[in-house]
Amino acid sequence: MTRETTTPTTGEGVAPEPGDPAAAPVARYPRPTVTLDEAEWVWRELSVEALRPGGKPEVVRLAVITGLTRATGARYGDLLRVRAEDLDLGPEPDAAARRGRVGGTRDPGEGRVLMRHGKHRTLREHRLPPEVVLLLRHWMVVRTELAAELEGSVPRALLLTVHHTHDHGTTVASGLPITRQGLVLSWRRFVHRTNARYGAVRAPLPTRFEQVRRAWVDAGMPDLGRDVAPPSESTNSSEK
Repeated sequence: MTRETTTPTTGEGVAPEPGDPAAAPVARYPRPTVTLDEAEWVWRELSVEALRPGGKPEVVRLAVITGLTRATGARYGDLLRVRAEDLDLGPEPDAAARRGRVGGTRDPGEGRVLMRHGKHRTLREHRLPPEVVLLLRHWMVVRTELAAELEGSVPRALLLTVHHTHDHGTTVASGLPITRQGLVLSWRRFVHRTNARYGAVRAPLPTRFEQVRRAWVDAGMPDLGRDVAPPSESTNSSEK
């Protein structure tokens, strides 16, 4: 028996011409974004929960991811490339309060982060609001504790695993750089918990974080940052 193939047709049963819009594939992405109010609710929920006494490290990490995304518009790939030394969290809060503006360029409590965006790793510096800096200071303490069992120094990656995981039958210690899949699963766990908790009073959250990120980007909330020249080859060679 021969398998039949079909040709897409217009509403009149005639195959569309190559330039006809009907010939174009139906776009399935981006999926519908959440509203800005819903995205802001996610941010408030995570940021408050992360700073509670005894807050779980996974919630702290997810709050940091959400705060950085809200502040910079970064995608998962951009966040995975951030290293601890890419952060400038400014002086300690008490010192900042005494000095006022820092160097005439930022308000007290503000910070900076270097991001490598996209496949071309475009280096850009973004401003971080005080509430994100506060979370990052807390996370820096947590990540040091997570890596305490590792031999040697703490990994340079900002985002680390928060508990022992299994990779192809091998137990992997906490405190190691997290993968993209790890970020995906972490967000989904939060979504399932939240939807179960608030299902009767709130619309369910999407299982893709991108649908939340786009709400902030479409509203123009992230700081676009400024381009930063990458280190020169001579500088890199002198550091080796």
